[in-house]
Parts: sequence; C-alpha cells; structure tokens
Amino acid sequence: MVSVAGRAAASTDGHPPLDTAVVQGFYDRMRAVAPAAVGAIERDRAGDPGRAFGDTACGRLLRSLDRDGVRALGMWVHHWCMRFYDDDTRAGLRLLREIAGRPGLGWTADEINWMLRESRTAGSAADARFTLPLAAAAELAPTDLAPTALPIGIPSPRKPHPNPDR
Repeated sequence: MVSVAGRAAASTDGHPPLDTAVVQGFYDRMRAVAPAAVGAIERDRAGDPGRAFGDTACGRLLRSLDRDGVRALGMWVHHWCMRFYDDDTRAGLRLLREIAGRPGLGWTADEINWMLRESRTAGSAADARFTLPLAAAAELAPTDLAPTALPIGIPSPRKPHPNPDR
C-alpha cells in the first residue's frame, strides 16, 4: 500500500498551512466515524458489488448520520482513498461518489482546502482525487476559496444535483 497524504503532506503544498487546531478538529471528527466506515467498507467489499447503494453497509451508514457526520465521513473516506488508492478501494470510491452527489452538506472552506491539498499530494494515480472536494466547492461562493485553491487544468466544480433526495 502506498501512503501519499497525511498531516505532514497537507501543509507542504506551497500554500499557507491550515490552522493546526482546525486540522486537528478534522482528524478528531474523522476518527469518530472511522470504525463504522472501515466496517461498512469491508462488508461491502465482501458483498455483491451490484447491489443498490442504499442496500449496502455504506448506504446504511450514510443514512444514519446527520450533515456533520456525513461531512466527517466524506473527509475520512476521501483521506482513506487518497492514502490507499492502489488497494481495492471500489467500495470506498462508491461511498465517496454518493457523498459528493449530496448537496447542502454545509462544507467549509477549510474542509475543502484540506481535501484539495490531499488531492494534489496524491497525484494523478488516484483517479477520483478531486471528486469530493470539487463537489463540495460547488456549494461555496467562488470568493470563499483562495484563488489558487482549485488546481490548474481541473474544471470548475459542478452544480449541486437538482434532486437532493436521490
């Protein structure tokens, strides 16, 4: 397994580092959802990949969380997929795409900047590295992110899904 991102990598990308207390808060929130997320992903890895997302362990976990919990789960699964992209991350990537498709989660600029930094550090080998941060960035006004936050060559964030209940 290759580890390409983490606390140290998050502040070495040429941009000003995020406040240490803010980043520690992200890790604390992610640590709270990690055990359930690992269990759900492992059950889904062993299960039928063709099942509807809502019928999977990850789907049930996602339904059980409030908006703050979903954001923490999204950040954790993004972090996990960026760190272990060469392992079997299909269930994690499916969960990541589901969270990215949910508008109105209340993403903060700091959360998005943190995910973008992790995505840049992962490099092009992690195909889905911008899926969640770009979807989250679509919820913010363009002025809420630093002018250099979005990487060159990456399309602007998509508009939120018109049906938030999908």
